Amino acid sequence: MLDFYQNNAVYLFKLLFKFLNIFIFILYYVVDVAFCGEIQVKSDKVDSVFLDSVFIGATRLQQTDYRFPGKISRLNHNDIDFLQSQTTADLLGHTGELLIQKSQLSGGSPMIRGFATNRVLITVDDIRMNTAIFRSGNLQNIISLDALSTQDVSVLFGPGSVVYGSDAIGGVMNFHTLAPYFGESNASLAKGSVLTRWSSANQEKTGHIDLRLGWQKWASVTSITVTDFDDLKMGKHGGQPSYLRPVYVVRENEQDMVVQNEDPYKQVSTGYQQLNLLQKIFYKPTGSWTFQYAFHYSLSSDNSRYDRLIRYRNGLPRSAEWYYGPQEWLMNHLAVVHENPSALYDRIKINAAYQYFKESRHDRDLNQVNKIHNTEKVHAYSLNVDFYKSLGDKNSLNYGLESIFDRVRSFGSVEDVIRGQENIGPSRYPDGSFWASQAVFLTHQFQPSEHFVLQSGLRYNFFSIRGQLDNTFYPFPFSKISVNDDAVTGSVGFVYLPGSYWQTRFNISTGFRAPNIDDIGKVFESTPGAVVVPNPELSAEYATNLELGVSKHFGSRLEAEITGYYTYLDQAMVRRPFILNGQTEIEYNGELSAVEAIQNAAYADVYGISAEIKWQLPLNLYLNSRFTYQHGKEEMDDATRAPLRHIGPSWFGNSRLSYQYKEFRADLNVIYNGSVPYNDLAPTEREKDYMYAVDANGDPFSPAWTTWNIQTSYQFSKIFTIHFAVENLTDQMYRTYSSGIVSAGRNIVLALRVSF
Repeated sequence: MLDFYQNNAVYLFKLLFKFLNIFIFILYYVVDVAFCGEIQVKSDKVDSVFLDSVFIGATRLQQTDYRFPGKISRLNHNDIDFLQSQTTADLLGHTGELLIQKSQLSGGSPMIRGFATNRVLITVDDIRMNTAIFRSGNLQNIISLDALSTQDVSVLFGPGSVVYGSDAIGGVMNFHTLAPYFGESNASLAKGSVLTRWSSANQEKTGHIDLRLGWQKWASVTSITVTDFDDLKMGKHGGQPSYLRPVYVVRENEQDMVVQNEDPYKQVSTGYQQLNLLQKIFYKPTGSWTFQYAFHYSLSSDNSRYDRLIRYRNGLPRSAEWYYGPQEWLMNHLAVVHENPSALYDRIKINAAYQYFKESRHDRDLNQVNKIHNTEKVHAYSLNVDFYKSLGDKNSLNYGLESIFDRVRSFGSVEDVIRGQENIGPSRYPDGSFWASQAVFLTHQFQPSEHFVLQSGLRYNFFSIRGQLDNTFYPFPFSKISVNDDAVTGSVGFVYLPGSYWQTRFNISTGFRAPNIDDIGKVFESTPGAVVVPNPELSAEYATNLELGVSKHFGSRLEAEITGYYTYLDQAMVRRPFILNGQTEIEYNGELSAVEAIQNAAYADVYGISAEIKWQLPLNLYLNSRFTYQHGKEEMDDATRAPLRHIGPSWFGNSRLSYQYKEFRADLNVIYNGSVPYNDLAPTEREKDYMYAVDANGDPFSPAWTTWNIQTSYQFSKIFTIHFAVENLTDQMYRTYSSGIVSAGRNIVLALRVSF
């Protein structure tokens, strides 16, 4: 861990210097007013400025949950604090209604209703995190978010393109981070907490501090989290011998050495470190105006891509090295909110943000001298203006404007590890390319009575792509990428409330995904022996979703809900064989590889049912159970149909039995996933046999698995809270679907929070 901070000393010094100035100011003020007896520490009766907390967190619209015709899943701050998830990907997995894929310990790619990666949208405080290089392969960007600085999470299932635009096909994950509180008119506020956590399966060591200060017109929140993970240990029961890590590669005396793993249950080279910083400052000069500034920063260490390290060739590991460089994310976010009835709006919120992303890939085959480096940087600018207007008692409008601009920098090089020489190599993307999107949208809500709500929406989106290809390394028949296209999406749905115990929801919505730089301008190895090349002829893909949901309250103690859906994806962007300059094969990284490209060449459909039961039992017991069934296929290049890559097991879910008495809470939690037999694996997954178990016929498949988990917390006083958990009680050896890394074995978690 020390090497990580030494190697990134410049970054950390600059950032910590800024935070030091902030803390000096805070300390000065706290000490000054404390001696004057003017500051009070309070835990209630504060003016929260988490402005959208009473509204749906999965959209930017101003409306309450029961009026929304789509399905939403939530995790509130109490849930997040109790679960003590290591990462935000693990946190999402606790919803029991989506799947998480992991290529490495630092991974976490959410799959929602058969869609993932660039077909689902991540937002942070209503700012989109998806960029122009989000790929169809598994993504780890969600790991940049800090679970300990997350206030709540909402997942909107199904297309959300009317409000959020491109990529919101399978769903939208909206993370709201910690927000400050204003103090009262005659008193200031200061509160915070310090947390330390340890986990046994990967020897996690986490330290966290957050501090909230509030005055009548000013408020701030500061959060710092530092985490260190060692190599992850898998379970010892069930599973298959192929899951073990028998050997790994080390480099000694300028030679690659394949050495025996002393503990084959330990997944060597999976550990990493991460730093997360958050600073928010709110200013409320009057009752109608609020100004918000937020600074987010995340930096990881190098982290090995574990699924590439377990591939073998001729009985030996194929790769000597395959790792991601430090993943860096920075966001500056300015929001202005004005609430005052006028002819155009009752409430307006302006979000302006700048984000910086940096990621890199580094790989070298066993006993090869050339090491390939690829580095990408994205500068992402966004502006959103959202209006809300009430038109009497029955009608309301939400409408807005959006402008997005992403600039992509991409660099490639080849290093001779013997001579120490590094030469320019092919970049992954056209350097200096950009992706831009401009949009307007309008939603209308009509509520003729307290029993019926009708909502409709429409969005027009124009997008453009520009890029200059470098023909130095590959003989492209074109040198420029130029795309101008548009998309129109809409939605209509209703909520029917015949009485206080019934609710029926119906919704038809369309979504789209515009091609991005990754789709059009990328050159990369998709699988061994296949290389993807640019295709400037791409256009948007579209999804149409139908959804029906019914919920019923049986008295005040039991609630049941069931939702069915069907999604059809047309003009899907898929990887297909391609001809480049009349050739079906080209040389890539010294190997003759089949040429492929992303093309609008298929359709896909997904359908499923999700159900949930909430039951308040006697003796302070509470039962919550969620179950999902899903099925999806896509068209292949020979017109046959095959399972979708990200559909996962046909059924999965979790059940949680909770007990709470005063300051003590305990949960018995069971998580279960069905199997994915060989015939239900997508063709691209069948090629990755090194990640899967082997059935009786010698074919790869993903076995079913179940884990039992216990979580507890006890608040000794207003100051001290202890969390204790035992995850995977039976020490099962299992891989989640499509994952390269084997999940943790029996894991003991111990955390202590000190609040002040």
